[in-house]
Parts: sequence; structure tokens; C-alpha cells
Amino acid sequence: MFMRPTFRLVRDNTKIQFMRGRIMGLVVSAILSTASVILFFYPGLNLGIDFSGGIVMEVRTPGPADFGQIRTALAAEHIPEQGVQQFGDPSEVLIRLGAQPSEAAVQQAVTRVRTALEKAVSGVKVLRTDAVGASVSAELFRNGLLALGISLLMILVYIWFRFEWQFAVGAVVTLILDITKAIGFLAITRIEFDLVMVAAILTILGYSTNDKVVVYDRVRENLRKYKTLPLRDLIDLSINETLNRTLGTSMTVFLASLPLALFGGESISGFAWVMLFGIVVGTSSSIFIAAPILLFLGEKRLRRESAPAPAPAVRS
Repeated sequence: MFMRPTFRLVRDNTKIQFMRGRIMGLVVSAILSTASVILFFYPGLNLGIDFSGGIVMEVRTPGPADFGQIRTALAAEHIPEQGVQQFGDPSEVLIRLGAQPSEAAVQQAVTRVRTALEKAVSGVKVLRTDAVGASVSAELFRNGLLALGISLLMILVYIWFRFEWQFAVGAVVTLILDITKAIGFLAITRIEFDLVMVAAILTILGYSTNDKVVVYDRVRENLRKYKTLPLRDLIDLSINETLNRTLGTSMTVFLASLPLALFGGESISGFAWVMLFGIVVGTSSSIFIAAPILLFLGEKRLRRESAPAPAPAVRS
């Protein structure tokens, strides 16, 4: 019976010495994470309406939007807009206004914007209007951060119970570095940081954790199998043995997310771009960050725990 050959991204029995670049991997990761923390404070994240509060109005003009004309019309009515930008195709515009003190003030601001646009641009249509108060946005921001914190804590507890503490520390430190890089990516690209982005980061955490558990599982198996192999060589062996699965899974998720990033529209493309970035960071960090941390923390203890017990002395 004819069997189709199995496609493999990496040849079997590869012997790539990943741990030779462990210092460089940790240094590069530390630099990128430090830069991401700086970007978090300046220029900061582009907070969406969920976290900053305010009013967002999606408007469609008969033809390509004239942003200068729209800004002039709003200024003529003394409407303090916070941003006017293209949303989707050239005829769709997103108008942002600041947070309003009451529901009545929100309705008044929306009416003023609608009136100003109808005077300046004939045939303009308001497609949707979203409004979030300042107190609600602050609560949503706290809840988003709380969700991230609880997720990290649950991951720490799970890996701690499943593996030795060295594995748990290595995984959580690596995940924190992954999150900081994702925050830096959001700060650079100016993608809106809202509840959808919190969901994207939580998805990245889950994906990255799964990738690290696959590598750690093989390390633990090989610790029992190769009693005398140095831990550095054992980690290299474990990564090489799981490399096809790691790259295959990453490429599958990457290729599935790529069309969403390119053609998904404004509502989903930001989520998809963050996912694409997270897949690359999560896959590389499993090899170049989590594994070196495990090597530094467990080089003596893990090997000592897995070493065979000495044979009992025989009395003559």
C-alpha cells in the first residue's frame, strides 16, 4: 500500500545547539522588554474608548472623506474633537470626542456633531455611536489588568503542580517578558488598546503556555531517560525533538491569523496583528528564553534530583 511521505519542517535527528545562544537570547529579550516598558510610559498606549472613556462616532460620506473639511466643521461649532481618522474604506470616518459628565451631555454632543456634519457634507450618515463614561472606563481598565494578573497566577500554580518549581519560574518569567513585548508592539503600532486587545493578550498567554509545556514535558521525560546526560545537552535534545511540533503548530495558527490581519477590517485586524506578533514571540521565547532560564535554575538541582540513587553498600 502506498504511503504519502510526511511533510516535516525540520529533518529528523536534528542536533541544533540552541543553548549556545542562551546568553544572547536573554540579553536581546531583556533589551526589548525594557524598551517596551519605556514605550508603555512614553508615548504610552493608544487607549480605546473602553479604557479612556468618551464618544466614538462612525460616519460615512458619499465619496472619499475630506478630513480637513470635517475638522473645520467641528471647530466651527466649537466641538472639541480628540481625533478624526479613516476607518475601513476611504468614505468611512471615525470621530472621537472626550468623556461627557452625563447621559444628557452625551446626547447633546452627538446631536451637535451630527448637525455640524450635515451642514458641511451633504449626504453624510452616522452609522453608529458608542459612549463610555469615565468611571466605567476606569473600572474596565482595572478589571482588564486584574484578568491578566489572575491568568499569570493560575499559570504559575498549574505549572508548579505539574513540574518542579524551576519550570514554573522559567515559564512565568518568560510569559511576563512576552506580555511586555506585546505592550511595546501596541505602543509602536498605535493599535487601540481596548477589551479586544486584553482578549488578544490572554490568547497569547494561553498559546505561549501550551508551547512551553510541550518543551518542558519532553525535558522532564528525558531527565528520567538520560540519567547522566548534562542538562545543557538534554535541553538541546528536547527542543530538537519537539521542534517539528512547535513550528508546525505556530505556522498553522500564523497562517490562519494572517488573512484576518490583512482583510478582516478594522474591527478584527488589530486583534489578528497582535496575535501574529504573539505567535512569533511566544514560539521564540520557548526556545531562547524559557529553556535558558530552566538551565540556569536547574543545572544542579534538576540533575541531582534525577540522578540514580547510589547502590547500597554490601557488607562482607
